[in-house]
Amino acid sequence: MPLSDLEPKPTSSAHHGVGISKSVRDQPPADYLFKIHSYSLLMDTKVEKYESNDFQVGGHKWKLILYPSGNSKSNGKGHVSLYLALADTENLIDGWEVNVNFKLFVFDQKNNNYLTVQDGDGTVRKFHEMKSEWGFEQLISLEELFDSSHGYLIEDSCVFGAEIFVIGHSVKWESLSLVKDPPHASITWKLEKFSTLDKTFYTSNSITVGERDWRIKVFPNGEADEKGKSLTVHLELTNCERFPPNRTLYAKFKLRILDQLHNKYYEKTASNGWFNSSSRIWGYGKFISLSELNEAENGYLKDDTIIIEAQILTVSIVKISF
Repeated sequence: MPLSDLEPKPTSSAHHGVGISKSVRDQPPADYLFKIHSYSLLMDTKVEKYESNDFQVGGHKWKLILYPSGNSKSNGKGHVSLYLALADTENLIDGWEVNVNFKLFVFDQKNNNYLTVQDGDGTVRKFHEMKSEWGFEQLISLEELFDSSHGYLIEDSCVFGAEIFVIGHSVKWESLSLVKDPPHASITWKLEKFSTLDKTFYTSNSITVGERDWRIKVFPNGEADEKGKSLTVHLELTNCERFPPNRTLYAKFKLRILDQLHNKYYEKTASNGWFNSSSRIWGYGKFISLSELNEAENGYLKDDTIIIEAQILTVSIVKISF
């Protein structure tokens, strides 16, 4: 059965203790193609190996090293041996190393697809001063290459290829921390001349908690369905415009008003506050009814002043390093 009719599957061969995976795909290799005309004549020259020109991928120069009759010194007899090598190594700094996941290819010209050969389990190979090339002693057998039922050798020409993914060292880190009881995390705000307030909403001064700025936002006469019925109180994150579109920030917080007659609080705690650029306020449309707020014996409104507080109990902190 032609290989192109098979489902991609790992082979049972091994390569320096790592299994080799062979599969078939339609897409050509992304980085390099290497065509050889008169392959049989190349073999007749008895050349041990042939090196391609350099090509650049991932900030490094590479080349392919082909053993047309197989690398007899490394179990390649009766096969085509093909290796990926780092070129121009003399210009690299002492102690260099490059980590790479790569695939090598043989083009099936009859079926217009590619035999793909790679280390099994996505093994990453380390290229360094003592080991500047990796590849496959048994990329494909010579018997299979010359078998006319396959399309690997047409009119004595064949095509090899390479696809390289260089794993860089400049890893970006993101860390998420949830900080309980952060320092300096409360706002106390006296809202005076309450009965004369005629704006839709008012905002307090801001404080910085978890490297972000927060403030209280109050609608004295309520908002939306609670307009004319309730006092609306929110905690607002003020610098969301500097957020990436998908960045979220968590805060568990407490909103409260002081009973100035009995020195106690009416309060509510919000534990589901995920803030982002489109949801910058969290709180309560109906924090307390206006009738309850204005009841003199409750002590919330004294000398036409209410005292509102916000306390952040837990906050998330995101740090990104490059």
